[in-house]
Amino acid sequence: MTAMTGIETVPPPTHRANEFVAYEAECKAALAPLLTGLLDMAEQAGWNRRTAASTLMYLAAQNLTAAKATA
Repeated sequence: MTAMTGIETVPPPTHRANEFVAYEAECKAALAPLLTGLLDMAEQAGWNRRTAASTLMYLAAQNLTAAKATA
């Protein structure tokens, strides 16, 4: 399995969470290339890109639900 380049480094936010618009935009900018890389890897492995993206959305929602249940 090939590791994604840069996955070990996600830059920290420079905006506070209560600065919602800037904070969210910064998070999107930080995570977008990682997501693109992951989708590229899934596609190269033979997965349909749309299916992989949909699965990631499902897993993200499931992760939030699990985190809420343990809090």
